[in-house]
Amino acid sequence: MALPSPNLDDRRFQQLVDEAKRYVRQRAPEWTDHNVSDPGVTLIETFAYLVDQLLYRLNRVPDKNYTAFLDLLGIRLFPPTAAGADVDFWLSAPQPDTVALPPGTEVTTAGGESDEPVVFTTTDELRILPSELIRLVTAPRTGGQSDRTGMLADGLDIRCFQTRPEPGDALLFGLPTAVPRCIVAVRLDSRVEGIGVDPRQPPLVWEAWDGGGWRPCETGADTTGGLNRPGEIIVHVPAGHTASVIGGTRAGWLRCRVTEAEPGQPFYSESPTVREAAVFTVGGTMSVEHAETVTDVPLGISEGVAGQTFRLDRPPVLLDAGPPVVEVSSDEGWQRWEVVEHFGRSGPADRHVRVDATTGEFLFPPALREPDGTLRQCGAVPPKGARIRVARYRTGGGPAGNVARGAISVLLSSVPYVARVANREAARGGVGGETVENARRRAPEALRMQDRAVTAEDYETISRRAAPSVRRVRCLPAADAPGAVRVLVVPDAAADEGDDRLRFEQLIPSDQVLAAITASLDERRLIGTRLVVEPPVYQGVTVVARLSAAPGDTDRVRGAALDALFGHLNPLVGGPDGTGWPFGRPVQYGEVFGVLQRATGDALVEEVRLFPADPVTGRRGAPTDRIDLSAGALVFSYQHQVVVTEAGAEGRG
Repeated sequence: MALPSPNLDDRRFQQLVDEAKRYVRQRAPEWTDHNVSDPGVTLIETFAYLVDQLLYRLNRVPDKNYTAFLDLLGIRLFPPTAAGADVDFWLSAPQPDTVALPPGTEVTTAGGESDEPVVFTTTDELRILPSELIRLVTAPRTGGQSDRTGMLADGLDIRCFQTRPEPGDALLFGLPTAVPRCIVAVRLDSRVEGIGVDPRQPPLVWEAWDGGGWRPCETGADTTGGLNRPGEIIVHVPAGHTASVIGGTRAGWLRCRVTEAEPGQPFYSESPTVREAAVFTVGGTMSVEHAETVTDVPLGISEGVAGQTFRLDRPPVLLDAGPPVVEVSSDEGWQRWEVVEHFGRSGPADRHVRVDATTGEFLFPPALREPDGTLRQCGAVPPKGARIRVARYRTGGGPAGNVARGAISVLLSSVPYVARVANREAARGGVGGETVENARRRAPEALRMQDRAVTAEDYETISRRAAPSVRRVRCLPAADAPGAVRVLVVPDAAADEGDDRLRFEQLIPSDQVLAAITASLDERRLIGTRLVVEPPVYQGVTVVARLSAAPGDTDRVRGAALDALFGHLNPLVGGPDGTGWPFGRPVQYGEVFGVLQRATGDALVEEVRLFPADPVTGRRGAPTDRIDLSAGALVFSYQHQVVVTEAGAEGRG
């Protein structure tokens, strides 16, 4: 897309005349006749006409030349990217047959009076396979597996683990076939008593076999409380689930395994038992994106000359999941032409095409005149009369797709037996198209960097270009490995609906984002440089504060104090300037005290205590006046506690 010329001064003739008359009133109040018949007004209009001509020329230099140079350098606006999420499709009841959801199945947010619904489509086919329990096997850590299916059929009590459970003990569930991307319910009944454990935090993990090892499964509602009572466990089976032979039986295997107890976490003193067990499929999970796939779009008819351009009616073209598919008709059928970044390496026979993703413009290879007068063909030319089409491309995207957890709740497409849909995590990755102003700021970096990663700024710039959805990037030398660099990536995140506080798991970038940044940097790093791309270390901070407020104002003060703490100690929008907590900046008592005092107005901040906390385990350290952070660390607000009392309440009674 050719960068549009800026308008440095948009004033016109009449605006200039009006401004001059206002200035006359200030400097020469004795001049009262401002009618067009006055000779002075005639002079004002004459000079306004001349200034208008000057502005016309000014608007063409120097910024017009600047943007023209950017076009010559090949600086193009980045297209938007589409947000994505995993959506659970819940069945109205377990079905005896497979329920298939085709690619392109549409789901949407509920919308509201002022907000338009945001539509998402599935990226692949989802097959919700029926399942049942065909084998129950106990596998103690010490070795040896025992098939307990017969005892289960006889209604006998079966110990899930050893008499005194140990980490590594497991209970295996065999299904008739693998159920990748399915949601299964494991129902257990009888004397289910896991003595000694905390039902809210049992030392258990659910896993699925993927052919090469056991992969952890996400779990939903667990009404058994960690095998402490009859109930159901909802297990989200990962995509790689594969059938295999265990104990002489080929099945799709799931297992519940005992893990090491965390410090302070209760452990099993006796094995739970089961007498009845059942497994059935209740839904499936599929990735969705805020984009639409368009197929078989005609571009036009080739004229058989070099440098032809064609444009789509529905731009932009999303490139974050691969280039569009361009095809040209021939006697043998449709031939695919490869989308390339430039024609610098294209030979006369190469079927190459460029795409301007922002405008949806497709450019076929040009012919260049060499110094000796000959023409060099920078790629093949579609023959005259050949039809050109885009067989498949994606359009849409933008920040509107970054919806909160649980916002996707409506099934637009008609799918039998699907009762409801929901996204367990917020959709993320949606970024709007680049602005001209940002392209102007980016151009000097591109010229200086020359597509090579040398300085820390180079690593950060290339990382942002490889993954536009990330919020912050920081490059640091690796302290424990000379010649290595660490690239710390902080993703963008949206708080849950009805809440403005981020959850810790939202601040961990996806494997796809880390892989994209790693691949881009690996091509451009200096030889011998070791590269580590990872999320930063997050230092949890818990603030315990006590305030006093006027009678009847305690709820408002408490809400304002909590909002201020979660907003200030925030890696994305916190810190002194509101652009995210600075890397390595310590958290100090005085700063937190001032934040609370400013946020609560007339309320009195009586006590503030800071506690370092681990956002993963929840362990909290000793109170302190200062929490230091390493150079590559950020803060994370973890369970702040604010108590507000009415002023004077301590002295009454």
